[in-house]
Amino acid sequence: MTSETLAKTPLHALHLELGARMVPFAGYDMPVQYPLGVMKEHLHCRDQAGLFDVSHMGQLTLRGANAAKALESLVPVDIIDLPVGMQRYAMFTDDNGGILDDLMVANLGDDTLFLVVNAACKDQDLAHLRKHIGEQCEIDSLFESRALLALQGPKAVDVLARLAPQVAEMTFMQFASVRLLGVDCFVSRSGYTGEDGYEISVPNEQAEALARALLAEPEVAAIGLGARDSLRLEAGLCLYGHDMSTSTTPIEASLLWAMSKPRRADGARAGGFPGAEQIFAQQQNGVSSKRVGLLPQERVPVREGAEIVDADGNVIGIVSSGGFGPTLGAPVAMGYVQSSHVAVDSPVWAVVRGKRVAMKVAKTPFVPQRYYRG
Repeated sequence: MTSETLAKTPLHALHLELGARMVPFAGYDMPVQYPLGVMKEHLHCRDQAGLFDVSHMGQLTLRGANAAKALESLVPVDIIDLPVGMQRYAMFTDDNGGILDDLMVANLGDDTLFLVVNAACKDQDLAHLRKHIGEQCEIDSLFESRALLALQGPKAVDVLARLAPQVAEMTFMQFASVRLLGVDCFVSRSGYTGEDGYEISVPNEQAEALARALLAEPEVAAIGLGARDSLRLEAGLCLYGHDMSTSTTPIEASLLWAMSKPRRADGARAGGFPGAEQIFAQQQNGVSSKRVGLLPQERVPVREGAEIVDADGNVIGIVSSGGFGPTLGAPVAMGYVQSSHVAVDSPVWAVVRGKRVAMKVAKTPFVPQRYYRG
């Protein structure tokens, strides 16, 4: 796709004004970095506050008395008991237990759910919802009407509280309607960097004014997709299409924590979602391979797609995400390895340009998550 055929977010002109280097991403022309550079952008977000344009993501609402029950039939997550004003991480699964997409679900009250889905999957997700639960609730796409900003970092609370003091009282995964610069926005205390921060859904027409107001604060720098990727990798967070896909189940992806206890094999509302039998069998019997953290023992970045081998050179897995971790000052990676090698500190090797690079299986996150839980 050319820059002329790529979709543009409401902040596209601002990115160009700020000197961003633009790249194609999920059908959009997106900023991968600004003049500050990926390394400094990453460290700035860890130290102060970074502003990300994530308007390429898909936003939509489900409305109706049966909306929660309907959505629960498509995800291994407790939606029925999701409190008003709270948000929860979820996954769409297919009939084989594979992950179609991961998403965020918030309860707005008044029988209304607010969803944020991944950019590359949003059209298929919308079709999936309409096909399976379209007769049970009203499904409204906000793809073309709302932008999404992420303000992340330890100073994010100070910055956003200057515009709306009540956001300082929110805790991790809380969700609220908040007026910012006189505009009604949806704000969640969440994000995908491992840091404290907020995601802000704002009407397209007011997105640039809000972004400029936030960037005018001394703690805030514009951050591109490059640092977003290194931040989420250090935080041990999956990227759809890389660390999980339709060929991986929640159990293989080490996402059992994201399956609400009432929906698991021994839960009060077990099953009822696509692929439940396969997922439950894996929950009870184990899997042949699993996602783990990986720490290269040499200063050699290990990238996605590199084979993972054992001491004898037998292929035992593959790297799903990898790069340099600026906070750690060292390479980091995640990947899938055979279950016999998933124990922390297990020695494994990645094959990089024909040479073996020593690695150790490691716990994630690589950098402690700093979500504000009150």
